This record gives sequence, C-alpha cells and structure tokens, in this order.
Amino acid sequence: MASPARIPADRLRDFASAVYAAAGMPEPEAYLAADTLVQADLWGHQSHGVMRLSWYTARLKARVCAPAAQPETVVDAGGLAVIDGHDGMGQVLTAHAMREAIRRAKLHGVSAVALRNSGHFGTALYFTLMAAHAGCVAFLATNASPAMAPWGGRTKTVGTNPWSWACPAGAHAPMALDIANTGVARGKVYLAKQKGQPIPDGWALDAAGRPTTDPAAAIDGIILPMAQHKGYAIALMMDMLSGVLTGSAFGPRVTGPYQTEHRSGAGQLMIAIDIAQIQPLPEFNARMDQLIAELKAVPLAQGFEEVFYPGEIEARNDARNRAEGLALPDDTLADLRRLAGEAGIPFGW
Repeated sequence: MASPARIPADRLRDFASAVYAAAGMPEPEAYLAADTLVQADLWGHQSHGVMRLSWYTARLKARVCAPAAQPETVVDAGGLAVIDGHDGMGQVLTAHAMREAIRRAKLHGVSAVALRNSGHFGTALYFTLMAAHAGCVAFLATNASPAMAPWGGRTKTVGTNPWSWACPAGAHAPMALDIANTGVARGKVYLAKQKGQPIPDGWALDAAGRPTTDPAAAIDGIILPMAQHKGYAIALMMDMLSGVLTGSAFGPRVTGPYQTEHRSGAGQLMIAIDIAQIQPLPEFNARMDQLIAELKAVPLAQGFEEVFYPGEIEARNDARNRAEGLALPDDTLADLRRLAGEAGIPFGW
C-alpha cells in the first residue's frame, strides 16, 4: 500500500544523495547515483527506484564496491575504447562511459565503448537517454547475476542481461526501450515481496522447478525468459557483448546488487551513432515525427485507448510525478527511515 503523502522528487534525491555520501561517495557521484534511483521512480519503475538504495549502500559499506570510482581507459583506438571501472559504482561508471561514447561518436560518426569491472546500474534507459539528448542513437547492453536457466535446463546460470536503445523523436520525448530478457525484471519480484503481494502465473519457477506465485520462492528459484527460448538466446548474446567481449565477468560469475559478499564483475557495452553524420538532425526528427504519427493513426484493438511508442509512458509518468510528487510503498519508506537513522540524516519531507 502506498503512503498518501507525496514526496517532491528533488527532496528524495537530496536524501538519497546524503545517504550515499555518508557511505563514502564523493558528493557529485552520490548525486548522480541518487538521481538514477529517483528517475526510475519518476518513470513509474519503483522496482529500480529508491527501493534499491539500501542494497547499494550495503555494498558500499562492505567495500565490494568502491565508493570513489576510478575509471581507467585501457584501450584508446579512436572510435573504440575500453574502460576498466575497478569495481566502482555501476551508475557512475556507465555515465562516464556513455559520455565518452558520445564524445567519440561526435568525432568519428560512430563509437563503441566497452566497460569492464563495473557494477549494477539500475535502469539502462537513464544512460541511453544521455545520448539521445545529445543527438545520437545509442545502444547499451549489460549483464547481470544469474536469474534464469539456459533453455532446457533447470539451474540458473544466465542473467536477465538487459539492453536499451534510445534516440531523439522530433517534437516528442525520445523513443527509448529498456527491457530485460526475462518475462519480468527481477526487481519487480523483489518489489512484490516487499509489498507482500503474489506474483502472476508465468513469471517464475521455484527451486524445484514448479510454477510459483510466491515472490520469495521465485527469488530462490528461476525467473522465466520472455518468449521462451528467444529470451534465453538474446540474454546469452547480451552476456557475450557485456561480459565476454569487454573482458569482464560473465555467466554465474556476475554478482547482483542484492548481496554484499562479492564484487559485481558486471560489464557493459555501449554504441553511439551521431545522427548528424548520416543525415541532418532536423530531417531525422521530422522522419521520427512521421513514424510516430503513423503508429498513432492505426485503428485501435478492442480494450485499448491509445497506441504508445516506446518511452512515451515513462515520459508521461515523469511529467506527472514531478508535478505531484512520488508516492512510495510503506515498506520502502520504512527502509529509508532505517537508512536515515544509520547515517545520522534527518528523515522527513
């Protein structure tokens, strides 16, 4: 159940930033990491929002994640770069790498930046949108800790391994996609557990391989891939790009943000394309306006009120939640109150 009180996004971001700073993060990096969480809540994705603040903070305190990120460029080949993150915060490292991808795309037309020894970064959308706002088309792949079994198996060795695309969309908010390769992001299972709610049929199997609607049993068991074998295959290719190719950890060697015993080992690969070096940006934007207009002109199927393009719902949620404030689940508020006490930070809005 959500609290009736709505929290201004900037106040929540300042609070999360203070919690991170108390755990040793430099203030600019703490602010960025906090902003990624609050932005997820603004988009309506509470599974990746401030609910995760305690997870990341625990990893900082355990020193399996370095509070001060020290990204090092270990390969510099013009449009191609490899960055070693040295186990810093995934959000900070990925933002750094995406800025580098944008810079190199502006110089070379297209760039690819591989990031190794990084960490979990929350929503991939946050980072591909950086490129979209800079006039680029961007792709980002990451790997994650095991959540599903290879198709035909029953031991989880494959991560959700999300990926994202984003680009400008003319007069509209950017067109943007951010999806995991499981039928549902694992964070949504954790959110259901926190709320004490069952999960839908078809999301997961328990440890014995039986279908379950119990989120705790799902976490101990296996999250099912989207589109059956297709989701598994896409996830595996994302692990190849993010882990094997970048020189980072892959498969069962990647550790998630939910525990504090091991370094993450997650890797990311990002590609940026400078649109203006293919066609004038105003022309691209006009063509995107046409594409979206044609989508929205399609006759509606029964039970639907509107056709959306990817990223549109998030943009609308963002505008509404910035105006009205954020309503957080009671369990999330209790977790934030506990963090405030541990860090000696005032709690209240």
